[in-house]
Amino acid sequence: MAASLLDPAFVRKLEALRRVLVSSARSGGAGEHAARRRGSSAEFLDHRRYEPGDDPRHIDWLAFARTREAVTKLYRAEEDTLLRLVIDASASLGFGDPPKLALAQRLAAALAYLALAGGGRTEVRVARSTGNDVPLVRASPVRRGRAAFASVCQELERIQAFGGTGLAEAVRTLVAQSARPGILCLISDFFDETPVTNALGRARAAGHDVILIQVLDSAELDPDFEGDVSLEDAETNETLDVSLDAAALEAYRARLEALFTELGTWARRNGAVYVRLSTAQDPWGAIHRILGRATE
Repeated sequence: MAASLLDPAFVRKLEALRRVLVSSARSGGAGEHAARRRGSSAEFLDHRRYEPGDDPRHIDWLAFARTREAVTKLYRAEEDTLLRLVIDASASLGFGDPPKLALAQRLAAALAYLALAGGGRTEVRVARSTGNDVPLVRASPVRRGRAAFASVCQELERIQAFGGTGLAEAVRTLVAQSARPGILCLISDFFDETPVTNALGRARAAGHDVILIQVLDSAELDPDFEGDVSLEDAETNETLDVSLDAAALEAYRARLEALFTELGTWARRNGAVYVRLSTAQDPWGAIHRILGRATE
């Protein structure tokens, strides 16, 4: 990676952004402000199964004594949200200089910091298809608190790009494995033969909030080469000899624009957030857009 995710300047910018968010949300009850509102004075709602990362202070020990199953008390004021970061780590994310994966890791680190420092929880999953029928791998367990940020960054930096893409199956797997809904943030180039929107519809139906972050290289957005070229698929290693003229490039751009439209339309219709950026762009603009749209 070009720079460590624990770069002090990067962390300082995140903390400054977090303070602005907390200050602006004082009347709305989000982040650390919400965390302070949790407690015994809140209205009890229900129980749910205890999950790693839950606060042990909220375990109902009387219920445990009766059933031998650990359950957590839920309160009306509780806003402890789990941010599930799913990073596409297929070979196509290794394209570019810097690679698209580096941008995906930095965006994931930024969102993880804001969640952890705000009193929430986060986990990181890796989506890729390697032919072993395991489309989703846990890269980081559920973690809570600002002190966990260093561990999350180390886990993010260990992710490497290889294998194929299986986003739809990864999303379906995550929904099936989730005991309760949270925030699902999917970071990918979305270059997948199988459309992911049907699987995302399942996530929304299950109560998950959805954030889609599309990361692309500038050469993918606006290819500037023509003539006889040999193209290699980063995920299958298959090569294709083609002759690129103005008409072929225009057809490519039309298909790319159709993908943008598909993702953007799905997001608008389903109350999700969709942000697109290239490796040549400053990620901070995207972070602000994500947070702004998520709170509209």
